[in-house]
Amino acid sequence: MYFPRMLDKIRLHGSGELHEDYHNNLGAPRAADGACCNFLRVHYRDLRERVLQGGTDEEILEWCFEKGRRLNAGDLVVWNGFTSKLGWRDFATPMLEDAKKKHGIVDRTDIVTIPDLIDLDEGRKS
Repeated sequence: MYFPRMLDKIRLHGSGELHEDYHNNLGAPRAADGACCNFLRVHYRDLRERVLQGGTDEEILEWCFEKGRRLNAGDLVVWNGFTSKLGWRDFATPMLEDAKKKHGIVDRTDIVTIPDLIDLDEGRKS
């Protein structure tokens, strides 16, 4: 659920096109990038290097499986459940609250997870 977005951020940052708001959390252990890399058992710096060498998302995911661990169907259920709720009553809640303040949407009770905020930011939610 999150992996392609992380790869897109790496590519955009590598080309100098990633908005500055995202720079601090790139690969941060207590952010989604770090959680995803930890789940895959790969280091963010190694993943970043691999992404910048080129390749499709699928090829890079296969590289992660080879360097870290291969996920099974149960792992995917756990990961997708975790990422779909990120920011809701967990370690990422303070980050979500800070982002809502920055966006001027503290009163938005429908924005309760990081994915909700991403959907709003990217125009899938109004």
